[in-house]
Amino acid sequence: MEQVKPTRMELMKKKAQIRLAEQGRDLLREKMDALIREFFKILDNVSDSRGELEEVSKAADLALLIAQATDDPVTLRSAGFATRRSITVDITGKNIMGVAVPVIEKKRVSKTMLERGYGVIATSARIDETAERYEAELDILIKLAESETAMRRLGAEIQMNRRRVNALEQILIPELKSQARYIKNAIEEREREDLFRLKKVKSILERKKKKAKEKKVQEKK
Repeated sequence: MEQVKPTRMELMKKKAQIRLAEQGRDLLREKMDALIREFFKILDNVSDSRGELEEVSKAADLALLIAQATDDPVTLRSAGFATRRSITVDITGKNIMGVAVPVIEKKRVSKTMLERGYGVIATSARIDETAERYEAELDILIKLAESETAMRRLGAEIQMNRRRVNALEQILIPELKSQARYIKNAIEEREREDLFRLKKVKSILERKKKKAKEKKVQEKK
């Protein structure tokens, strides 16, 4: 055990440290509970979005297979090159229980036939459908990127808070309580020793007083 001074002042200090550590533990628990609630809210959204993404992705792949089987490969390839472009997103942030999570602000990926950049007359409705379904898939992917990043950050914060709570609960608080018990026991032992010495001194003084009294009585005789 760490060497501590067995004094009443030190005992008061340890008790104050215990109260502070317990308050910190309770606050961290409350924060962790709130983070877990937020985590599962986002998890529900992520689960729904993943299910939606799977359906949209299958529909997009099927539309592409049909277009490849029925449309002219050159026309299909040209339409694909015409629609290739970068997607610009603005990433800001928000705070959830002290955790910074991203907010992705973007323009909708889905476009009209005229906005896609390929000739409407030369292409078929199947190519339009393929483009539309892949654009919808991109919309969901961007939404998922925001949600999953937030979920990972919240998860990391939850783990860190759990480690802090465990450190307080299993290491620091027991150690402080052990030190407080040691100080209390040492003070009580010292008080017992002091009381014993006081009784012994009192007994000696009483014997001396008694002897002095007896001596005076004998001298009078």
